[in-house]
Amino acid sequence: MPLHRKSKRKHVSRDVGEDIFADSASRHSVPRYSLPTHSMAAPTGYQLVRDELYLDGNSRQNLATFCTTWAEDEVHRLMSDCFDKNMIDKDEYPQTAEIEARCVHMLAALWGAQDAEDTIGCSTTGSSEAAMLGGLALKWQWRKRRQKLNLSTDKPNLICGPVQVCWHKFARYFDVELREVPLDGDEVCLSAEKIHQYVDENTIGVVATLGVTFTCVYEPVEEIARALDQIEADTGFDIPIHVDAASGGFVAPFVQPDLVWDFRVKRVKSINSSGHKYGLAPLGVGWVVWRDAAELPEDLIFHVDYLGGDMPTFALNFSRAGGGVIAQYYNFVRLGFDGYRKIQQSCIDTAIWLGKEIADMGPFELFYNGEGGLPAISYTQKPGDWGFNLYDLSDHLRMRGWQIASYPLPTNREHTVIQRIMVRHGISRDMAALLTEDIRRAITYFAAHPEPPSPPRPAFSHSGRTSS
Repeated sequence: MPLHRKSKRKHVSRDVGEDIFADSASRHSVPRYSLPTHSMAAPTGYQLVRDELYLDGNSRQNLATFCTTWAEDEVHRLMSDCFDKNMIDKDEYPQTAEIEARCVHMLAALWGAQDAEDTIGCSTTGSSEAAMLGGLALKWQWRKRRQKLNLSTDKPNLICGPVQVCWHKFARYFDVELREVPLDGDEVCLSAEKIHQYVDENTIGVVATLGVTFTCVYEPVEEIARALDQIEADTGFDIPIHVDAASGGFVAPFVQPDLVWDFRVKRVKSINSSGHKYGLAPLGVGWVVWRDAAELPEDLIFHVDYLGGDMPTFALNFSRAGGGVIAQYYNFVRLGFDGYRKIQQSCIDTAIWLGKEIADMGPFELFYNGEGGLPAISYTQKPGDWGFNLYDLSDHLRMRGWQIASYPLPTNREHTVIQRIMVRHGISRDMAALLTEDIRRAITYFAAHPEPPSPPRPAFSHSGRTSS
């Protein structure tokens, strides 16, 4: 039988400072706009910052965003593995550069390039930067054509329908007139029939959006190309197309393969997409690909002598971690075509189911039912006194953590207010069912506690023209 006796060691009391919330740094408010005088232990600093982040919304319940909010553990590990790799330094990290090139050619093939090996493209911080690079190439190509003919190059313009705010930024930053074709009647996207009213000899291109931010529908790229063919026959204006496939570029090839929108259309010279949206990669990575090397003007490419080697680059920023590109490549090799197809089809099926549930509730009329475009739904409110408007509903659902977009449509359709729900990877049918239960409870609540009429107000700040 073992014997026990009191240790002769002196008793060591637990230092109260070892508890994070009893630490002196935790007992005072951290300075908000100046550096603290003293340092603190890493666990304490981590806890203080993490506590503030609890005040953010739950990203998984953010059904306004197009961006990826769920990823496998392996993606998290790869992002951690790459946080210290500056992918702009291709000499030091040649395999990251090789993987980026593989992704470009995979996307070129996915987007219908006849000779994917002859295409050229790059990764970016997201689809906004990628779109701007595509726009710059259009402007430079137009300018070269005009200079050869000794014509003025001081009034370039770009034609588009309802576009994401990045195109308004592009136009302002790079001195291009943006001619946004307004919506008329029941239109929900750019009408090919109206393009001839807006083009002229200074038009650098037309932007066709595959997945309009406001309505989630695809603009008719083939119809737009045919309209431009007729314009060229009538006027001689040879106008290219850039496809902003920020979301649809990772949806249409997998679940709408018969839709012709990409490099199969000869007028499509460049395509941008967002890897961190339906590409399933984490924030932030985007892609831009040109039909062939001739479509990207050489004078836009910088050859930088960086850390001992020549590095061609075309970007609006410079240093960035390689994790987003590596995670994108992981998804490509991990999921393959069939894996992406199953995921995107599942999202579409959930969106269609959710649309039917909401349509059956009474106050709502479907505006977009989830078929033929992005995995999403949108709906308007039927006329009548329902005791609330869509802005009120967004506010009420926020109490349960749901972030739902409510906003008016663009120019000429501002009177139409819609509510939009994005269905992304990670939004399960069960999660959608929980949302429908909360919407029904909200309808019941407003029936008993009607809200007074209120004017339209922003209830969404993700990626419309008046938002981030």
